[in-house]
Amino acid sequence: MPTQKTRQEHTETRLADWRPYPWKLDSTRLAFTIAPQATTVESTLVFGPGENGPGAEGPADLVLDGAGLNTLALTIDGQTIDETHVSRGEETLTIAAAALPPGGFTFAARVQIDPAANTALEGLYLSGGIYCTQCEAQGFRHITWYPDRPDVMAPFRVRITADQPVILSNGNPVGQGEGWAEWDDPWPKPAYLFALVAGDLRAVSGAFTTMSGRKVALNVWVRPGDEDRAGFALEALKKSMRWDEQVYGREYDLDVFNIVAVDDFNMGAMENKGLNIFNSKLVLASPETATDTDYERIEAVIAHEYFHNWTGNRITCRDWFQLCLKEGLTVFRDQQFTSDMRSAPVKRIEDVLNLRGRQFREDQGPLAHPPRPDHYQEINNFYTATVYEKGAEVIGMLKRLVGDDGYAKALDLYFQRHDGHAATIEDWLKVFEDATGRDLSQFKRWYVDAGTPRLTMTEAWDGDAGRLTLRFTQTTPPTPGQPDKPPRVIPIAVGLISPNGDEVLPTQVLEMTGASQDFTFDGLAARPVVSVLRGFSAPVMLERPIDAATQAFLLAHDTDPFTRWEAGRALARDSIIAMSQGGKPSAEYIPAVGRLLADTAADPAFRALALRLPSEEEIATAINAAGDVPDPDRIHAAREALARDIATTHRAALEATYDAMAVPGPYAPDAGPAGQRALRLAALGLLNRIDGGARAAALWESAGNMTEKQGALMALIEADRAGDALAQMEAQFGANRLVMDKWFMVQPLAASPDRAPEIAAALAERPDFDWKNPNRFRALLGGLAANHAGFHRADGAGYRFYTDWLLRLDPVNPQTTARLCSAFETFRRYDPARQALVRAELQRLAEQPGLSRNTAEMVGRILGYDA
Repeated sequence: MPTQKTRQEHTETRLADWRPYPWKLDSTRLAFTIAPQATTVESTLVFGPGENGPGAEGPADLVLDGAGLNTLALTIDGQTIDETHVSRGEETLTIAAAALPPGGFTFAARVQIDPAANTALEGLYLSGGIYCTQCEAQGFRHITWYPDRPDVMAPFRVRITADQPVILSNGNPVGQGEGWAEWDDPWPKPAYLFALVAGDLRAVSGAFTTMSGRKVALNVWVRPGDEDRAGFALEALKKSMRWDEQVYGREYDLDVFNIVAVDDFNMGAMENKGLNIFNSKLVLASPETATDTDYERIEAVIAHEYFHNWTGNRITCRDWFQLCLKEGLTVFRDQQFTSDMRSAPVKRIEDVLNLRGRQFREDQGPLAHPPRPDHYQEINNFYTATVYEKGAEVIGMLKRLVGDDGYAKALDLYFQRHDGHAATIEDWLKVFEDATGRDLSQFKRWYVDAGTPRLTMTEAWDGDAGRLTLRFTQTTPPTPGQPDKPPRVIPIAVGLISPNGDEVLPTQVLEMTGASQDFTFDGLAARPVVSVLRGFSAPVMLERPIDAATQAFLLAHDTDPFTRWEAGRALARDSIIAMSQGGKPSAEYIPAVGRLLADTAADPAFRALALRLPSEEEIATAINAAGDVPDPDRIHAAREALARDIATTHRAALEATYDAMAVPGPYAPDAGPAGQRALRLAALGLLNRIDGGARAAALWESAGNMTEKQGALMALIEADRAGDALAQMEAQFGANRLVMDKWFMVQPLAASPDRAPEIAAALAERPDFDWKNPNRFRALLGGLAANHAGFHRADGAGYRFYTDWLLRLDPVNPQTTARLCSAFETFRRYDPARQALVRAELQRLAEQPGLSRNTAEMVGRILGYDA
C-alpha cells in the first residue's frame, strides 16, 4: 500500500545535525516602542568569534531567526547591509560571511510587529489590554531577528516605551519615567527566557530575605479587582524560595521577583528570568472561586517556575532535544516540594495517577517518544507528559539508585560545573558518574528509549530452606521508530510481610539490569507476602500472578502507602473489567471498602484516593494491555454498577463518613482540611448513585467554598437535576472567567454519555464561549474528551464535534489545537467501527488546506504516516 501524506510537507529537525553556533553573542540591547498594531523593536547585538567561528572552521555566515517581521532596517557596525550579502528563508535571515568583520561586529535591526493580531500567543501579544510575551520554545523570533536557540546566551538590557502604567521586563529595574522603563538582566540567558509585560496592573507585594541576607522585592501583578485573590500565590512564592535554599542550597540572584497573571496563555506558566508570566488560573484563588485542587496546583506551579531559576535559567538546555533535562528535573523538584508541604504518600499516589493517565497512554500509542527525542518537526508538540512526568520519574530512579547523599553531592557538582551553561543529558549523567563513581551508560536508556517496560514477577518458595526467590523479567513493546528495546536498569523496591501482617523485611531496592534476573531471600520462618514496587520505584507496568485474597491482605497490612493503595486499586480495576465482560466483581473488594471506611486512623486524603474508583480511561487501558478490545459503553455501565453496589452495601458507613468529614470553621486550603473535604466528596459521589442527588442538593445550598460547590454540582449533573444549580452559579459568577471555565468543563464531563456531545455543542453556541481563549476552549473540549463513553459514543458525535472545533481553532492558535489532538491518540484500541469514525475525522484534519505545522505533525503521527 502506498504511504499516504498530508497536504503539507514539513522539515524535520534532528539531534544528529546539531552544531555549535559559530558566533558568540556578548550582549543584547532591545528598545520597544509599544503600539497595538505597530510595535517597533530595535535590537543591537554585539557578536564576537565563537568556538566554531572564524579561526576555527574559517569564515561563518550570520544566521538569524525571524517570523512575521516587517523589517525596516538592518546594519552591521552602523552601516546598512548590502542586499547582495543577505538571503532570506521561510524563518531565517542569512548575512554572508563576506559582510562580517571576522573579529566581531555589532548587528542592529529595526522591525515592526502587530501584537493585536497575534492570536497564536507566541512572541508579543495583547491579552485583554495587557501586552505580554511567550517566547518558549521559539517565540522570540516573532519579536525580532535573533539566534533563537537555547545555547546562545547573553545579558539583556531592555528599554520599553509604552502608554501603560506598569512596564516590566527581566532582571532589575535601572530607570523609569512617564511612559518608559529600562531593565537590566546581568545573567546571560537565551532568548526563550525573555519577557515583557505592559499594562494596567496592580501589585500584591512582599519581601524575602535570602540566606545570605539580601532583601528581594516580591510582586504578584494582577488586573484591578483581582488583588484579593493573589495573596496565596505570594505566600507560595516565599515558601518556594525558602525551601530551595534549605533543600538544594540555591539562593535567588536578583533584587526583584515578579509574577504576572494573564488570562490568555497557551501554557500553565513560564519561568522567564525574574519575570514569571502565569496563566491566571494558576495565580488567582479565593475560597469562593478556587477548589482545594486549585490551591495545591497554584502552590506547586509557583514552586516549579521559581525552581527553574537554577534548573532551567542559570543552567539551561543546549538544544530543545534536551528539554527533559530542565523540565524533568524541575518537575521532580516541585514534587519534592509538595511532598514536604503536604502529604508525601498522597502526593506520590497522585503523581502516579497522573503518570499512568497521561504518560503511559502516550507510551502505548503513536505519539510515543523517548524523554529525549532525536527528531521533531514542531518542538511545541514535545511539551509532553513523557518529557515532564516521565522525565521526573527518571530523576527519581536516579536518586533512588545513588542514595540521598549521592544525589546531593551530584547536584552540588552540577550547579558548580554548569552554572551559566547550556547543558545536555550527557552532561547531567556525567556529573552523577563523577560524584558517585557509578557507570550510568545502561541507565541512559531511560532517556533515549521510548515505551513503558513490562515487568513480570514470579515467586518460588522453598519451605525447607526458608528461601523465597523472586524472578523478574522485563520487556518493552515496540514503539514508532524503535522496534527493539534492550534491558534497562530498573530499581525495584521490595518489602516482605509475614502471614500475620508483620513486616519481616523492610524496604530493599533491588537493582535489575538483565532481561531476566533472580533475587533470593533466606532465613524466612514462613512464606511471606511480597510487597513489590513500593513507592512506585520505577515507571513500569507490573504483571504478577496474584489472587484477590492476597490483594486484600496487602490493602489491610502493607506498610507502604503506595502499594497498599495499589492493592485496592487493582481489586477495583479487576472488578470493573470482569463486570464489563459479563462477570462479577471480586468477592474481596466490597468488604475491603468496608474495612477502609472503618479505618478512621488513616489519613483522610489517603482514604479518599483509595475510595475513588479507577477512571473509565484507566479501565480501557488495562483491557487493551491484556490484548482485548475495550467497549466504552460496557465499561461505563460496569463502573456505575460497582459504585451502586458499594453504596448499597456500605450506605451507613458512607453516610457516617460524609457527616464526620464536615470541616467546621473558616475555609483553609491546608492539607488536613483539604483531605477531609476530599473524603467527604468521595463518599458523596458513591451515595449519589442511590439517593438521587438529594445529599448533593443539600450540600449545594450549604457549601461555603468552591471545593464543595463544584463537588455538589458534578453530583447533581450526574443525577440529572443540576438545572437550578447551574443557573445560580452562572448568575453569581458569570463575570468570573476562571469560575465559568469550571462551569463549561463540568457539564460535558459529568453528563450521561448519551447526552455529552449535545451538551458540549449547545455550550459552544453560547456567546460567552470565548473559543480564542485557551482556558475556555480547553475547558469545554477537555471536559468532553474526559467523558470517556461520551467522547467515544458509538455514533461518532463526540469525534465530529471535537474535530469541527479543532479545524476552527487551528488557523488562530496552532499550539492549543495540536495539543488537543492527543484525545485521538488511543483510537486503535477500540472496535473497527469507532476506529473508522476517528480515522475519517483525522483525515478531515489532515486534508485541511493550510493546516499548521503543529497540527499536521500530530495528526500525521496519530494516523501513522509522516505529516
